[in-house]
Amino acid sequence: MVGVLYTQTPSNAILDARIFAPKPSEVATPVYVTVTIAPFPNLSRGGVELAAALPRARFSNDVIVLAIVSAGVPAAVEIAKQLEAPLDLVIIRRLLAPQGPGSQAAAVTAAGTLVVDDEVGPRPAKPQTPLDYFLEDALNALALRTQLCRGERTPIELAGKPILIVDCAMRTGLTMKAAIGAVRILNPASITAAVPVTSDDGRRAIEPLADELIYLAAPEPFGNAGVWYKDFRRMADDAISQLLRPQS
Repeated sequence: MVGVLYTQTPSNAILDARIFAPKPSEVATPVYVTVTIAPFPNLSRGGVELAAALPRARFSNDVIVLAIVSAGVPAAVEIAKQLEAPLDLVIIRRLLAPQGPGSQAAAVTAAGTLVVDDEVGPRPAKPQTPLDYFLEDALNALALRTQLCRGERTPIELAGKPILIVDCAMRTGLTMKAAIGAVRILNPASITAAVPVTSDDGRRAIEPLADELIYLAAPEPFGNAGVWYKDFRRMADDAISQLLRPQS
C-alpha cells in the first residue's frame, strides 16, 4: 500500500508531499518527492504531474488504465501516454443509498462490462413496481452514456491484468470505491488507484480497498475537488469517445 507523508504549511493550498511504497522487511524509500503543490491549472495538468510521479518500473507492460468519467479522463489520458498503456473508462450510475447518506449501491460499466451492486437485488424481466421502473430507466441511461463515451469499442478483458484506476480527486472516496468494487469482480491481477489530490477521509476509505494508492497531496481542509483546479471544466461525453477511437 502506498502512503504519503506531507507537511501542512500556513497556506492550505501548498503542501510538501512525499509518495513512497513500503517494501517488505525494509524501510520505505521515497520514489517521488514534490516541491510545493498549489491548485493545478486544469485537469490535464493534474494528470501530467501525477504521471511524472508514477514509479513506471513497477507497472508491467500489460497494465490497463481506466479513467473515471468524466473528470478523471484528462488525467488518465496523460498517464496512459506516460505508461504507453491502453486507456478505457469506468462509468458510474448511483442507484440507491441502502444504508442512508454516505452509502451507495451503483451500476458501473468498467471497460465496457456492466457490473451492478448486489445490494440492488434481483430485477424482474418486466418492471412491476416504481423501483423496478426507476432501475430500468437508470440502467438504460447508463447503457446509452456508455455507448456515447465508448462508441463502438468492444469491451476489454480485465481478468488477470494489472489495472490502474484514475480520477481527478477523492473527497469521500465513494466514487473510487464503486470503481474498485466493480473492477474487482472482473478478477484483475491487481488494482492501483491514483489521483492528484485526496482528502484524508478519501485516503482512509480507499487504502484498504486498493492494492496500491498513489496521490500527490492530501490537504486539509479539503473542501471539494474543484477547489484544487483553477479550471475544472470536464470533457463532454462525445469528446471522450474521440480519445478512445484509436485502439491500442
